[in-house]
Amino acid sequence: MVAGSLAIQLWLIFSGGVDANSGEDGGTASILVRLWRLFSFFTVESNVVVLVVCVLLILDPVRRGWWWDVARINALLAITITGLVFAVVLAPQLSFTGAALVATVGFHYVAPWATVVGWLVLGPRLGFQWSKIAGAFILPIAWLVYIFVQGPATGWYPYTFLDVTEIGLGRALANALLVLVLALVIALVYRLLDARVPAALESTTSTGAR
Repeated sequence: MVAGSLAIQLWLIFSGGVDANSGEDGGTASILVRLWRLFSFFTVESNVVVLVVCVLLILDPVRRGWWWDVARINALLAITITGLVFAVVLAPQLSFTGAALVATVGFHYVAPWATVVGWLVLGPRLGFQWSKIAGAFILPIAWLVYIFVQGPATGWYPYTFLDVTEIGLGRALANALLVLVLALVIALVYRLLDARVPAALESTTSTGAR
């Protein structure tokens, strides 16, 4: 689903269609600028991480390792935030039809909740140690730093709730902090579920302290 949605979105960009994240057609922006913007959306980045993690899980369903667990936790948290923020904040502001609708459903609805259900039902369990949770926040925090650094230079922000030119730096930073706090709360919930809910694919190695 992620690969298909990404393929549709790339086709839309190269054919002059709209972006399935913002609903914009790019205006006079070049193809390179539109591609840069596409991969600057946290939605797309989280979906790509999920895609990579899922492919590696297919190759080795009981793969273990600290960094591997961090990558999976990051994918799980990031895609959950993508689904929640889009459904609650962004979806009421946007309207899609045709291929863009298919892509946005794949990015924002199917991929997030299929990922959560897949982890919850199949596993394997991750052993949500505090160090792993902290490691999973490296990418989201780095992305936020990137967005706030590039914004003044380009005048472009991927989401309205982070758009400093529209709502001011203070409010944009507060919104970013709110999303990080939400992610931490979700991580705590997932930590409890990971430790208590059995999964179909359990690793044969110890998951360590939880």
